[in-house]
Amino acid sequence: MAHPPWRHLLLALAVVAVWGTNFVVIKVALAHLPPLLFAALRFALAFFPAVLLLPRPPVPWRNLAAYGLLIGVGNFGVLYLAMKGNISPGLASLVIQTQVFFTIVLAMRVARERVQGFQWVALVLGAAGIGVIALHTGGDTTVLGLAMVLGAAFCWASGNIVAKQAGQVNMLAYVVWSSAAAVPPLVLMSLVFEGWPAIEAGLVQADAATWAAVLWQSLGNTLFGYAAWGWLLARHPAASISPMALLVPVFGMASSGWWLGEALPAWKLGAASLILCGLALNVLWPRWRTAQK
Repeated sequence: MAHPPWRHLLLALAVVAVWGTNFVVIKVALAHLPPLLFAALRFALAFFPAVLLLPRPPVPWRNLAAYGLLIGVGNFGVLYLAMKGNISPGLASLVIQTQVFFTIVLAMRVARERVQGFQWVALVLGAAGIGVIALHTGGDTTVLGLAMVLGAAFCWASGNIVAKQAGQVNMLAYVVWSSAAAVPPLVLMSLVFEGWPAIEAGLVQADAATWAAVLWQSLGNTLFGYAAWGWLLARHPAASISPMALLVPVFGMASSGWWLGEALPAWKLGAASLILCGLALNVLWPRWRTAQK
C-alpha cells in the first residue's frame, strides 16, 4: 500500500487541527452569542451560498432532514448549550468522541452488525475514561454538562447511521443540503428559549472575533474540513487517512490549555488516555489484522 505524500498528510493534519481547535473557537463565540442562535448561524452559513454550487445528493429528503436535525440540533445545538458554562472545551473535544462507541452500539442494534471482541474492549476503555471524568465533575465541568455532551455524541452517532443509509454520496454536498433542515428549528428554539432580547443583545455585542468564530465553524470546520477530508479519502486508502482523526481531541485539549488556560491535571490526562486508547484500538486493530494476512 503506497503511503500518501507529505503534502497530503499535512493537509490531513490541517483538517484535524481545524476540527480540534474548533472547541476553543466555540468558546470564543459563546462569549457573546446565545448557544442556539450560534448554532443557527453556523448552519445557515454552511447552507448558503454553498448550496448554489453543489447539486443535491440523490437521497430522499427525509434522509437529509433526519441528518440535519440530528447533527444540527441534537449534536451541535446541545454541544453549544453544554459548553455555555457546563463543560470545558478540552473535555468537550474528548467526550464528544464517544460518538464512535455509540455508533458501534447503534450499528449492532439497527444495522444488525456484529460487535467484535476488540470493539468490546474499546467500549470498556471508553466507558472507563468517561467514568474517570464523572468522578471529577465540579468546577468547569458539571454532571449536566457531561450528560449533555454524551447526548450530543449519541445524536452524532445516530446521524452516522442515517448517513450510512444514504449510501455512497458526495459528503460535502450531503452536509450542505442537510444543513437547511437544522436552521428553522434552531431559530425557533432560540426565540422560544433564549428570547428576542438575548438574541438582539448577542448580535449587537458580537465583535469581529465572534463573527470570525462563526465563519470558522461554517467555512473552516464544515466546508473546508469535509471537502479536504473527502478529497483525501478519494485518493488514498481509509487506513492511511482515518487514523489521523485520533488527533482531534489532542488538538482540542492542547489548544484549550494553551489559549484558555484550561488545567490538565493527572485525572484528565488519564481519562484522555483511556478514551484515546479505546478509539485507537477500534480504528487500528482491524487494519493491523489485515496487514498480518
